[in-house]
Amino acid sequence: MNLISQILQEKRRNSTCALIPFLTAGYPNITTTIEALYTLDKQGADIVELGIPYSDALADGPLIQQSSKVALDQGIYIDQVLGLLNQINGNLNVPIVIFTYYNPILARGLNKFIKEISLLGVRGLIVPDLPIEETDYLICICRNYNIELVLFIAPTSPKSRIKNILSKAPGCVYLVSTTGVTGIRNHINDQIYDLASYIRSNTDKLVMLGFGISSPSQVSKISHWNIDGIVIGSAFTKILSSQHCINNLKSFCFEIKQAIKTTDNH
Repeated sequence: MNLISQILQEKRRNSTCALIPFLTAGYPNITTTIEALYTLDKQGADIVELGIPYSDALADGPLIQQSSKVALDQGIYIDQVLGLLNQINGNLNVPIVIFTYYNPILARGLNKFIKEISLLGVRGLIVPDLPIEETDYLICICRNYNIELVLFIAPTSPKSRIKNILSKAPGCVYLVSTTGVTGIRNHINDQIYDLASYIRSNTDKLVMLGFGISSPSQVSKISHWNIDGIVIGSAFTKILSSQHCINNLKSFCFEIKQAIKTTDNH
């Protein structure tokens, strides 16, 4: 079992959830991204998603799209993200999962890209627009380099597609909490509880939930569901756009960890 699934499995055994912050690499700049990664590591984040800036990020809402634009305007592309990973490689306890779209890695070469991130210590990969037809091939490459490919399940997916995805997923799946793009939302769709329960009853695959989760109260609620990891992106991105962002990041991470700790999950 890959490290990403191991962490989620351990959380399930202990009836709790993993905290998985998302950062856009290079937002608001490379130096702050590195400082934020060290801060999240010290504050007890269990896994960190690091997004490669992309101009056509269809799954991302306004905050993360803007963070990508800011990074791209500074010339942050795959090579610069690899340079960032090289700087932090071996210095973090928290494992990194790369979040990127299919076209950039296809253009670079699937095998080349997977090999590069593996050598730089990355342990997982999420590609939200990966065609289901390409899944088996990419899983095979990832397996060769000890990278866990995390597959997406949308709330609109028919049961037949969900079962197909679950049969292919190496260890865990990313359940999207709402239709549409990422972003801060006031409410989390309660129907996701039913979908998470359906997944749990049909497989032993682990489940991380993301899109729209932004507050300790939402986290506290979700922690009672059949979820093994909670991804928070836009809320962390918003903090990084503020003054004193590292101190604010530290405080918010602590609040979220407390919201998870104080629950009686599953």
